[in-house]
Amino acid sequence: MSRTHKIILFMTRSAIFGAIATILYVVPGLQFKVPFAPSFLEIHLDEIPNFVAGFAYGPLVALTSIFIKTIIKLPMTSTMCVGELTDLFLSIVFIIPAVIIYKYRRKFKWALLGLLVGTILQLFFALIVNIYISVPFYAYLFGLDLSMIQETFPYVTNLDWSYGFYIALPFNALKDAIVVVATLLIYKIMRRTIEKIANAYHQAKLKKAEEKKNKEVVVETINQEEEQEKKR
Repeated sequence: MSRTHKIILFMTRSAIFGAIATILYVVPGLQFKVPFAPSFLEIHLDEIPNFVAGFAYGPLVALTSIFIKTIIKLPMTSTMCVGELTDLFLSIVFIIPAVIIYKYRRKFKWALLGLLVGTILQLFFALIVNIYISVPFYAYLFGLDLSMIQETFPYVTNLDWSYGFYIALPFNALKDAIVVVATLLIYKIMRRTIEKIANAYHQAKLKKAEEKKNKEVVVETINQEEEQEKKR
């Protein structure tokens, strides 16, 4: 396969998985709340197609699809991009280590190990980011304070580690568990479907390029014949 064909396939796969992830990330109604977390926290499942992209086609396709959904979401931000950039960072530490492990050890047990590693990393960094970045930012910009949280969750005693362990950690653990299980269940089906779409698009691109090349050859032949006629 030529370099051009590889680039076309890479762009096609990244765009398709990025589009699916964007729909799950952006379209209202495709996210949901949980009873043990504040209303401003919603579970979104956009990391599932990112995982499928990475397991099927490697870390670069996964990373590109993550950036695509983030870039599209940024103009719609209601958090001055802090929420979207946090999601970007946490998606990368969740997905990329897992798909790198699987890339070099393409067996199911290594996929499970990769998912476990990614989950642990994501939970750790989600805890740190919430305590030291997200919550202080929301407190400063939107006036979030402890009393607002304690109205529904009285067991939270501060917006630092108490919030982190009682709210952020369980919330992200549930989200990660849903994403991991869904990825394992739909990976093969989703990969086959996307592969058919990508191959169809790839073949259409190749056909168009071939037709253009043939047309150029015909034009060149006609020009050469005309030049020969003039010389005579």
